[in-house]
Order: sequence, then C-alpha cells, then structure tokens
Amino acid sequence: MEALHENGIAMAQVLQERLFGLEKFWLWATYLGDPKSVFIVFFPIAYFLDRKVGVAVLWIALISEWLNLVFKWFLFGERPYWWVRENDTLSKYGFTLRQFPSTCESGPGSPSGHCMITGAALWPLLIASSKYVSQLSQSRLARFLPYAVYCSLMLAVGVSRIYILAHFPHQVLAGIVTGGVLGHLLSKNVPDEKEFRFYVITSIALLLGAALLYWSMIGLGIDPSWSIQLASKWCSDPKWVRLDTRPFASVTRSAGNALGLGLTVHSPLYSNINQQTFKGSERLCGVVLALGILHALDAIPLPTDFSLLFYSLNFLRNAICPLILMTVVPGLVTSINRREITSKTE
Repeated sequence: MEALHENGIAMAQVLQERLFGLEKFWLWATYLGDPKSVFIVFFPIAYFLDRKVGVAVLWIALISEWLNLVFKWFLFGERPYWWVRENDTLSKYGFTLRQFPSTCESGPGSPSGHCMITGAALWPLLIASSKYVSQLSQSRLARFLPYAVYCSLMLAVGVSRIYILAHFPHQVLAGIVTGGVLGHLLSKNVPDEKEFRFYVITSIALLLGAALLYWSMIGLGIDPSWSIQLASKWCSDPKWVRLDTRPFASVTRSAGNALGLGLTVHSPLYSNINQQTFKGSERLCGVVLALGILHALDAIPLPTDFSLLFYSLNFLRNAICPLILMTVVPGLVTSINRREITSKTE
C-alpha cells in the first residue's frame, strides 16, 4: 500500500509540473465534481429539462453521498494526503508539491466523493440524454456522444483531484467505478409518489445511521475524525479546514434534501405546477433563476463557532432547496410568462 501511495504522489508531481499554468481550469473541474454542485448546479439543470430526471439526480445524489461517507469510515485504514505529510514521505522521497485550498477537505480519502457522488448522480441525466440523441439521429456515433461527455467530465474531475492533492489515483478510480455502478443500480429505484412519511423516515435514517456508525466506531476505539486532526495540522492555512467539508456536513445536506423532497412533492403548490408544461424559453428562464437563487442561498454564511448549530442550519437550508427549485422558481416563471402575455394583448 505504501508503494501505491508513493506512486500516486509521483503522479501528482508529474501532473503539477506538466500542467503548470492550468490551475484555474483544474480548480473549476474539481468545483464541477463537488457533491455540492450536484445539488445547486446539476439538479436545477436536470429538473428543468425533465422533472423525473431532476428528481432522480437529487435522489441518487443524497443516497450516494451518504454511502460515500459510510465507505470512507469503513475504509478508515485508507490514507489521505495528510498521512503522507505526517510520515514525512514527501521530503523522504524528494517530492515537491503545491497545496491548494480545495486540498484541505477533512474526510478520509477513499473512495473519492467527487468522483463517486457526481458520477452516480449524473447517471440519469446521461441515460436521458442518450435516449434523446438516439431519437434525433440514427448515427451510432451520435448515440455515444453523451457517454463521451460523461467520461470526459469524470476524467477531468479525477485528474483535478489528483492535481490538487485531494486524492491518490487509486482513490479516484475507486470513486469513478463505484459511482457508475451506484448510478446504474439506483436509477432503477427512484421513489415516485411515495407517502410523506417515507421521506421523513429516509431523512431520519440518514442522520441516525451516520450518528450510530460514528459512535459505534468511537466505542470500538476507532476515531473517525483522525483525518480532521491531520488536516488541521498540515494544511497551509488553517482557515481552509472548514466545517462544510467535514463528514457531518454532507450527512445534514443529504438528510435535509431528503426531507425537502418529501415536503415539496406533497405540497399543494407542487401539485398545481406539476401539471404545467414549460416551453424552451421558460425552461431556460427557470434554470437561470434556480441557479441564481440556490447559489445565493448557499453563499449565506453559517455560524461556525458551534458545530451543532452549523449542522442544524445546514440541514434546514438544504431542506428548503427542493422546495425553492420545484415550486417557487416554476411559480416565478409562470408569473413572468403571464405578465408577458398580458403586456402583448394590451
């Protein structure tokens, strides 16, 4: 395993040397692969292209994000880059690597969450795009275009994670493979018109399941937070180690979205909006509004002095995201459309 880590460090050094000057591109790629981007970028886009596809993207994202945390905790022996610094592997073998703010994520290393969660969540969008292209063209090459885009994106995300020292190559590969398998399996079991209690139970199960696993590991003498301590020690800037990169931030995000999805699909406003059909310009308007509102909501700083308060507010913020996207934004689009029609008839 040590040889695997050393080869991974060598590959990261080669990437940083050969791709020097492209930092902004790789940081952008790692941003696209961030699980948070699934909820505030890909989910809005997918939803206004097709409602069922959007819900599938959201559902697979929250389930795979929770599973990624479980996998990482069970693979607690797998080392992140902080273990390398702790054991002085860099100076020992003469490696010189540049550190980035995105490196200071405090969770364990394997499998890569960026590759696993994003890869799984985008699977419904991939399948829907492939079917749509097949309807437009009989060319076999055209049918594989969505797969080419998907693979290119995952490759870029994977390389970016190695480039910024967030993961070793084998951790990236594990994330890509696991994400593809989960996406294929979970896309066949997306809940449709479930009772409200189903979403409540799912949200509670995600929270309690993670908490029980965490405290069970503590009881067995295993510290799931060991990587957080190393990140705080070896990160170039302690401010880069933020609460929103910690494991329970992803748990509260997933659980909040699960509850929010249930609240949304069982709201009277959603029932009315769900019967409407939007035109191309209205869909584009919806995407722009949704991206703007969700990014503004995500940009609101949460208090970090008290972790329980941070996680509670993070849960609530993510619980209202589906409600905003699936009811408020379509309502605004409908209102704008009505005003345009009225102004034209006057």
